[in-house]
Amino acid sequence: MGRFGRMWVRGGLVCAAAAGGFSGAALGAMAAGAAREEAPPLQGVSSQAHETARRVLAGGDAQGRPFAIVDKKHARLLVYRGDGLLLGATPALLGQTPGDHAVPGAGLRAGKMAPHERTTPAGRFESEPGRNHRGEGIVWIDYEASLAIHRLRPAAAHERRPQRLASPTPEDNRISLGCVIVDPAFYDAIVAPTLGRQRGVVYVLPESAGGGVQLAAGRSAVPNGPGPSP
Repeated sequence: MGRFGRMWVRGGLVCAAAAGGFSGAALGAMAAGAAREEAPPLQGVSSQAHETARRVLAGGDAQGRPFAIVDKKHARLLVYRGDGLLLGATPALLGQTPGDHAVPGAGLRAGKMAPHERTTPAGRFESEPGRNHRGEGIVWIDYEASLAIHRLRPAAAHERRPQRLASPTPEDNRISLGCVIVDPAFYDAIVAPTLGRQRGVVYVLPESAGGGVQLAAGRSAVPNGPGPSP
């Protein structure tokens, strides 16, 4: 089992394969019970991500849709079912440059973006499934900015993307133009059946000290556009 697989099930995280042993009603009851008990953060889930998920569920911000949290400080993607069940968490590659701001028009330049423009902006985003310019299934976080969640794909060898994704530290996970990149197996097992099939919400946590995500204040993505998702 690869590194993403170990993190996927360790500390009580429930993967899709494990969830298959329970009925939908049973899983919903389990999730509701956990929410009522204000359970402490699971291993591998930061306190900031846990608090964000709690607020989302308490206020019904995702309106029953699946949602994801991008924990930039720890370079992780967490995917939740609409009822709050954590389906999985995995390391992720993020924008090359730290920062919570979006650079206007940067998405139109794709591969020609300057290094300082290659951020993964923080905020609340209405996500939609779509396809990139190669026809590959992705999840648009922000179509106009060409920001998406997608599988790890072949890239220049010197970028060492597979090695960065597999490393035990988040310090070297900064390499993309802004997209959130995950292991293909995690994408296919967790992301594709949820956010890849219907509209959802993606909460990208800020890196700034004391920052939080304002709920119900994001921009909508546009599905099936031809834009790049580097």
